[in-house]
Amino acid sequence: MQKARSENDPRASAIYRSVGVYLGYAIAHYADFYALENLLLLGRVSSGEGGNEIINEASRVLKEVFPELNVTIHIPDETFKRHGQAVIAASL
Repeated sequence: MQKARSENDPRASAIYRSVGVYLGYAIAHYADFYALENLLLLGRVSSGEGGNEIINEASRVLKEVFPELNVTIHIPDETFKRHGQAVIAASL
């Protein structure tokens, strides 16, 4: 999918946007149980243009459908990514 998205395949963009919508609704559901303010989105799927589409759609859903929630989605920068999963595991 990332290759297709990098080649501007509209089908790939539609898939990434759909994932973003699902993510937005999932975050809102989790907020029923947890006091969410910040969400760290990890994984390869969150990188590149497809990842940006996911985050943009999830943020749009949160803002338009769940305006009472104040959740900020973060993705790690390249420096943070280089530290690997050990940093994340240690922070838990």
